[in-house]
Amino acid sequence: MAKITGSSYVEGNLAPIREETTATELTVTGTLPDFLDGRYLRNGPNPIGDIDPATYHWFAGTGMVHGVRLRDGRAEWYRNRWVRSESVAEALGEEWAGGPTHAGMDFAANTHVIGHAGRTFAIVEAGSRPYELTETLDTVGPSDFGGTLPGGFTAHPKLDPTSGELHAMAYFWGWENKVQYIVVGRDGRVRRTVDVPTTGMTMMHDFSLTERHVVVYDLPVTFDLEKAGEGKFPYTWDPEYPARVGVMTRGGDGRDLEWFDVEQCYVYHPLNAYDDGDHIVLDVVRHPKTFATDHHGPFEGDPLLWRWTVDRIGGKVTEEQLGDEPQEFPRVDERLTGRRHRYGYSVGFDPATQAQAQAEAGEDRMRRLAMPRALLRHDLVAGTTEAHRLGADVEPGEFVFVPSGPDAAEDDGVLMGFAYDRSTDRSDLVVLDARSFDRVATVHLPVRVPQGFHGSWVPSAG
Repeated sequence: MAKITGSSYVEGNLAPIREETTATELTVTGTLPDFLDGRYLRNGPNPIGDIDPATYHWFAGTGMVHGVRLRDGRAEWYRNRWVRSESVAEALGEEWAGGPTHAGMDFAANTHVIGHAGRTFAIVEAGSRPYELTETLDTVGPSDFGGTLPGGFTAHPKLDPTSGELHAMAYFWGWENKVQYIVVGRDGRVRRTVDVPTTGMTMMHDFSLTERHVVVYDLPVTFDLEKAGEGKFPYTWDPEYPARVGVMTRGGDGRDLEWFDVEQCYVYHPLNAYDDGDHIVLDVVRHPKTFATDHHGPFEGDPLLWRWTVDRIGGKVTEEQLGDEPQEFPRVDERLTGRRHRYGYSVGFDPATQAQAQAEAGEDRMRRLAMPRALLRHDLVAGTTEAHRLGADVEPGEFVFVPSGPDAAEDDGVLMGFAYDRSTDRSDLVVLDARSFDRVATVHLPVRVPQGFHGSWVPSAG
């Protein structure tokens, strides 16, 4: 199991846990709403082997999926399972299930977990394929969507709420100056791919989708062959690389692709995007840079919420900062993916901590930025942001919105996510009313859930 020494990205609640757990009939404080029938799932890095603090990068840790099954007001189970790539299976003394990999790359997907076409997938970017999981999070094996996925996939697909199709933007250093736009049908098979040219071998973590357009972020983090050869995380900040946003129509072949310059920065996660006449509105969390001096994780300057408005007629992008709260992991009501939204939610960092951190040097500041303090609720119409603390010692992870019904208002539902309490060294699944932020219910877990990346609410079929 993991040997933890020397790296700030394996300390505190970033430290990996060492065991898989199955717990049933979990204790619940409060009342779980009856409309919650499904699984809350979340993925994140949890190294299984020895860690070299000189080279370990947070993004490279072995994937571990955590899940809680909710039904009839009960929390039926909690499970955490490593994603069984070949090396993980070998480390656990198990036989690898096998399956289709891309370009010899077999990675235990560690970034996101989704449900699509009645199946569960742990997903990651940079050329690796998804890993299919069972209902109870055991590994089935790598998936190429029934032989239809030509390469790797992405950590951030977008589900179109009308068509039910899954849209993705995949990148891989071996493709050199291009990325690939992918559309996966409701049946779980790829029905369309489009090659999109880029300036170089960029790291395109996410993209945006509107009702009419696909938006790509060609930004200055690129593949470094020398670092890859040294066994280090291979992507780094490139100050000479132009920062730009690309727009193309969803149904086209990419020949109508238009590029628009933006100030140098990096975007890991858009909140949402929508068409507004001849303009496209992009709400994004903007990092001033990443991987420029810290080559172990992403925190390098304050990530802030910005609105970029693409003026296709005028050929420019207007950039507007929407607040001064450092934040990440933005989420929106997914029924409004690609549509005009009012509300958004993200994980914030305590302003007092940020002010103190401003006076401190390099890695100490990055370490503070890696410790979330509050949940933020954005009202993009009123232009307000509210911060909600879950407790003095509580570190929330990403929270997802679940509507109370298919026709419920945009803020009528709950937010749910894992939260770690330093005072008990345990985590809970916390359920909040999305409108008031009052705590609806707390599912008490028997273990700590390390800070990870992204998750999904996967409702039960039928």
